[in-house]
Amino acid sequence: MENFIVSARKYRPVLFESVVGQLHITNTLKNAIKNNQLAQAFLFCGPRGVGKTTCARILAKTINCTNLTPQFEACGVCDSCISFQNGNSFNFHELDAASNNSVDDIRNLIDQVRIPPQAGKYKVYIIDEVHMLSQSAFNAFLKTLEEPPSYAIFILATTEKHKILPTILSRCQIFDFNRIRVEDMANHLASIAVKEDVTYDMDGLHLIAQKADGGLRDALSMFDQIVSFSNKVLNYQAVIDNLNILDYDYYFKLTDLLLAQDTPGALLLFDEILNNGFDGNHFITGLASHLRNVLVCKDASTVKLLEVSDNIRQKYLEQAKQAPASFLISALNIANQCDLNYRISKNQRLQVELTLIKISHLAQALQLSQTENVQLLAEQLKKKPKSLVEDEQAPYQTGSTISAIKPVVEPLVAQSVKNDTSERVVVPAIPVIPKSTPPPIIAGQSLLNKSSKTSLIPNLRDLSSIKSEEERNEEKVVVSGAERNPFTQEDLMKCWVDYCDIITEQNKMNLASIMNSYTPILKEGFRIELPIENKLQENELVFEKIDLLNYLRTKLLNFQISLDAVITEIKEGKKLYTSKDKYQHMAEKNPALNDFRRIFNLDLS
Repeated sequence: MENFIVSARKYRPVLFESVVGQLHITNTLKNAIKNNQLAQAFLFCGPRGVGKTTCARILAKTINCTNLTPQFEACGVCDSCISFQNGNSFNFHELDAASNNSVDDIRNLIDQVRIPPQAGKYKVYIIDEVHMLSQSAFNAFLKTLEEPPSYAIFILATTEKHKILPTILSRCQIFDFNRIRVEDMANHLASIAVKEDVTYDMDGLHLIAQKADGGLRDALSMFDQIVSFSNKVLNYQAVIDNLNILDYDYYFKLTDLLLAQDTPGALLLFDEILNNGFDGNHFITGLASHLRNVLVCKDASTVKLLEVSDNIRQKYLEQAKQAPASFLISALNIANQCDLNYRISKNQRLQVELTLIKISHLAQALQLSQTENVQLLAEQLKKKPKSLVEDEQAPYQTGSTISAIKPVVEPLVAQSVKNDTSERVVVPAIPVIPKSTPPPIIAGQSLLNKSSKTSLIPNLRDLSSIKSEEERNEEKVVVSGAERNPFTQEDLMKCWVDYCDIITEQNKMNLASIMNSYTPILKEGFRIELPIENKLQENELVFEKIDLLNYLRTKLLNFQISLDAVITEIKEGKKLYTSKDKYQHMAEKNPALNDFRRIFNLDLS
């Protein structure tokens, strides 16, 4: 039996032009060979299976070729190329740093570097997975890497560039390999299928390329697996069955059910997917990707972001015509939240089912919200006095806000009433209009100011314009009726004591101590003056001043009240804070206290 060679080795590129998806790398290397500007050290970095080691071998083979082609590719027939292909070239050395990562391994490599090539121009040393070298091995390699012999070229390859020392990076020319595009990978797999006499379809090859996630070696491994599974008939169904991939048709059917608000059908389809052995998290991430692809197809300029075959792309374009953008965006947000909460949920199936229920009711919720807004606006237009409408139109020479809105609203209202609940009317969202009566105009106020107060559209810069009707009515009553209600010192003290009790229950003992120790004085213009002793008390009062003023203004029905703290000098002398101070003060008044303490041998605690 002939030995089987996997496609990743059998069809490994041997020329720069046969490397897939790394044109920016291969062109740079060919130009360096053409201009004889080869660096002493190269660093090839990128994800697995994108051609790092392959390009390193092609470069090593090409620079020692004695008969380069006009495209600066290796000829493949000279002695150097033949010895390289047979694996017995003395000018090419490859070291696996994953298993040879000690200082001794690097020292052996350095000893080999000292020997010049017997035939050929360069000796090339490829160190694969160079990030696996130990710290001491890196340090031992630094000097040789910085100043190698003129005939030595080092090519380092790694998948984890961040693990390499900066001193190594600074001595290398760095080439970043990209993930291979799905389209390039699918075309390469198609060429191999032709050479291997495999029957294929492009939908199946696109699925393999997407599953490989940018790595051609992974794609070739899956290609070999599916060819063996399907007996050289590689089609879409064979790929789905072998790689455990959810069929596109599931997501297209599910999206149609969600758009039709068919919640039972969506739940039954999800149950079928679970019975086929698929994970719920895999399902919800696939649904989010599907909705993203449908949203991408809403605009012709973004269709190129879709990495699928032509047949599947056509299905996406057809479904994008049926799905509103608002539905897709809201559904994407719900699916994303489900993905975030899935792993921490104790009932994961219920998490996904709730997501499907929410998405299936999106269209109904959007329609209900928009229809209510339109009907409410129509009611406001009907209830508005004609004189007020004329006054609002007066400041505008080109037409008023109402005259601009009415032609848009009235047909929408009529249509929403005409249609039954089975028909969905998508109308633009219109802000809800408060039912409050416009305030009277103050003398001297301009007509423009008047229109800004009574405009149908809320002023977003004025937060009071979007308050509810009850809040604004309460403010009007309080401000207009109780703005300057007079009160006496006794009224003030009563509220002062009540607030002391409140803050004592709230455990604000510092403020309570200040308010209990000092008496507020009512001055002219409803100004309250509080005499205190030091700056600390003033800071404490300033910190709580807003709450205190709000309480006093509300209880005394006067919004002109102000509070000022005044620091006064202490007249009665030293304050008695400590136990010793208090004892000395009492002993001065009653000297017998000293005898009492001495007889009973008492001490100050």
